[in-house]
Amino acid sequence: MRQRLESSIRALTGHRGRRSSICPSDAARAVGGENWRALMADAREVARQLARSGAVQITQRGGVVDPDGEWAGPIRIRATAG
Repeated sequence: MRQRLESSIRALTGHRGRRSSICPSDAARAVGGENWRALMADAREVARQLARSGAVQITQRGGVVDPDGEWAGPIRIRATAG
């Protein structure tokens, strides 16, 4: 499931480009359909992993957050290249 979430996040952020972002729920919905809510924690963790690798940035209130930091609440995910 995590691999599918990673692929979804990469595809969705790649499609949006560097000037726009996605919500983790976008990836969870693409993978989980009606059961997307059960995937939210995994989607956020996959986003952290992708941010650590430099593939994406995680933002909150317009600012980039540390993927290893302690944060809560709504986040957005955007591509760093392409």
